[in-house]
Amino acid sequence: MSSKILVIDDDTSFCVMLKTFLQKKGYDVTNAFNAKEAEEAIRNQIFDVVLTDIRLPDSDGIQILKYIKETSFKTQVVLMTGYTDIKTAVSAMKLGAYDYVGKPINPDEILHTIEQSLKKRLEKPEPVAEKKEKKETSDFAFVKGASSISNQLHEYIGLVSPTNMSVLIIGDSGTGKEYIAHTIHMQSKRKDKPFIPVDCGAIPKELASSEFFGHIKGSFTGAINDKTGHFEAANGGTLFLDEVGNLSYEVQIQLLRALQERKVKPVGSNHEIKVDIRVIAATNEDLSEAVKRGDFREDLYHRLNEFCIQAPRLSERKQDIMVFAHHFLALANDDLEKNIEGFDDEVIELFMNYDWPGNLREMKNTIKRSVLLTKTNTVPIDVLPQEMRTAIEQENAIPYYSKENEESAIRSALEKAGFNKTKAAKLLNIDRKTLYNKLKLYSIDL
Repeated sequence: MSSKILVIDDDTSFCVMLKTFLQKKGYDVTNAFNAKEAEEAIRNQIFDVVLTDIRLPDSDGIQILKYIKETSFKTQVVLMTGYTDIKTAVSAMKLGAYDYVGKPINPDEILHTIEQSLKKRLEKPEPVAEKKEKKETSDFAFVKGASSISNQLHEYIGLVSPTNMSVLIIGDSGTGKEYIAHTIHMQSKRKDKPFIPVDCGAIPKELASSEFFGHIKGSFTGAINDKTGHFEAANGGTLFLDEVGNLSYEVQIQLLRALQERKVKPVGSNHEIKVDIRVIAATNEDLSEAVKRGDFREDLYHRLNEFCIQAPRLSERKQDIMVFAHHFLALANDDLEKNIEGFDDEVIELFMNYDWPGNLREMKNTIKRSVLLTKTNTVPIDVLPQEMRTAIEQENAIPYYSKENEESAIRSALEKAGFNKTKAAKLLNIDRKTLYNKLKLYSIDL
């Protein structure tokens, strides 16, 4: 039986073209051109994979993602995004999205992503502690970095790890907050006990009590078995509350009570269970502002924030960029069974100058896709997403110049391009021949 795929995009021609392409590959494909049509299709049947554009005329891909996860949790959601929405796409992975792909869509990349998401859908659920430990070890573990900001980060981790203090990790999406939390756990006295990560943004409000504290069979409709909650599962170890700012106010009250009393009561039970846990929380929000707005309880904020760690953005860690790039290259080679040896000089230059809005997660995904598309020994620049190359070109482009300042503009372009004439011509938006003529005109010797 063919896997069912729903493609959502308001670009009708693109949507139909992608449907035709995927049908030829053996998939059963349905199109929706807006959120209303998509929700109707999702109500009427269960899809294995949903491909949705982040921007839709009547909603957005994040709302579609939330709707899908409420109705069919095992459906894998892949977001289609442009450069400007990468941060949003990275954040969406915390809400349950499987992955994101950049536009313009590359056929090999989209097929690989769909195949991987279908494998993920068929996986048997592992115990959450083991699954997350394995994931984090393969993602960022043991890559310390060489920059001063990395040294300070790991100094703070080393200081707070042996204590029982609650830690609040603040940082943008994709900066490796879960890796920091897991490292603290592994350097603590609780390292032989469970590390239980919880994506707070992915828990529907009505299921929060059951997820955190467990339930007994028959306590509510759908409770067909006893369930161990996250608090009990983490007993003796560490409970990691990721994106804690997404918890509703009602759930915050329940959480605070459990942390204060160190006891939990499963839904439907009359018996309390004592728990001994360390709490590490993470957020990409300014929780102090959320407290002022009345969206986050001040007493819970102070209980979580006994020690604060800032997860730095990748663009702030210039010395670490190629350290992480080679680490992710090794992971991609292993996963895709390839043997790419490194990166072309142009790629290294782009990596060093790019802003990385999606941080480490964006770099990991970018390198994996590039390795998939690379047919030579090293990753060439033309397999990188077009939006990355465009962003760098726009950043480096020489502003409008006139006859009066033409010479200085040419000299500036040459310096930016490392005195590479082809690159300098691109920055000036002229051809090489015109540039050569200008060099002669102004007697600029290279």
